[in-house]
Amino acid sequence: MDALNEFMTPQLTMVAVAILVAFSIGGILYALLEPLLSGSKKRDERLGQIATRPSTLAERRPVRDADRRRKSVQDQLKEFEDKQKARSKKASSLTLNAKLEQAGLAWEQKHFVYLSIGSAAAFTILGFLMTGSLLFTVGFAFVGGFGFPRWYLAHRRNKRFEAFLLELPNAVEIIVRGVKAGLPLADCIKVVATESREPVASEFRKIVEAQLMGLTLTEAVGRMPERVPLAEANFFAIVVAIQQQAGGGLSEALGNLAKVLRARKTLKGKIKALSSEAKSSAGIIGSLPFIVTLILYLVAPDYIMLLFTETAGNYIIAGGLFWMFVGIMVMRKMINFDF
Repeated sequence: MDALNEFMTPQLTMVAVAILVAFSIGGILYALLEPLLSGSKKRDERLGQIATRPSTLAERRPVRDADRRRKSVQDQLKEFEDKQKARSKKASSLTLNAKLEQAGLAWEQKHFVYLSIGSAAAFTILGFLMTGSLLFTVGFAFVGGFGFPRWYLAHRRNKRFEAFLLELPNAVEIIVRGVKAGLPLADCIKVVATESREPVASEFRKIVEAQLMGLTLTEAVGRMPERVPLAEANFFAIVVAIQQQAGGGLSEALGNLAKVLRARKTLKGKIKALSSEAKSSAGIIGSLPFIVTLILYLVAPDYIMLLFTETAGNYIIAGGLFWMFVGIMVMRKMINFDF
């Protein structure tokens, strides 16, 4: 009997401990899940919403106005996003006249054709004097007729866009100060058209001219991103359009836009500084073959001229130039950052 009691005592102790642990876990789960099971949590949320819901007409009117304005802003943003997508699709198929206008060149198509013909003739003569090879002369003529004029046009466009981004925050701040002083937005745009630096002054002058032709301010400003396809110009058009249709504080909105534009400018400067080392390395690597070729021509011209006088040497140079072009494009893709 004593042995049985000694055997049962540890067993009873373990059972009691297990029961206590089970009750403890059950109590904790009940405390956590009871609001969900009984629906009291949902009831409290509904009561809280009812308590915070405006009860009088005077209290409900600002809420309805805010909801209406928020919906209007959302509709405007969606509309401008659709326009931006359509504009980006058109950007790949810009006409030559549009590119000339974006570059700030008062040229017609015939002037660009004259430039291409003159450049092709100059590069042809240069290639013949440098190499004396018909194949390389044709290559120089192709670069001069099709490559250099388009590079020059793209270079002018990029320079104009950079100048526009540099001056746009100052123009927006001029508008902010004018609006705070009580001037209408149209008059502030006229001030920017006369006081700012190029190319911002000419772009805002086109906005004023469009208004004189009968367009509304929203339509006139909305055309600026088509002439200057930059995100910053699109931001300005969106802010003006939303303010004209949905109302609100224009000075505050444009002030925030000016801060955003300056922050983007600062970030672009940081990206440029961080990528400058990679760009310089890519420039050194890309120029090394030409430097080595020039040094060999000065030291041992008979040795290097075989590449230019023999057909096999011409093929070797053509293959080397092709692979150099591929490598330069790969490095360009690696060190250029979209922003």
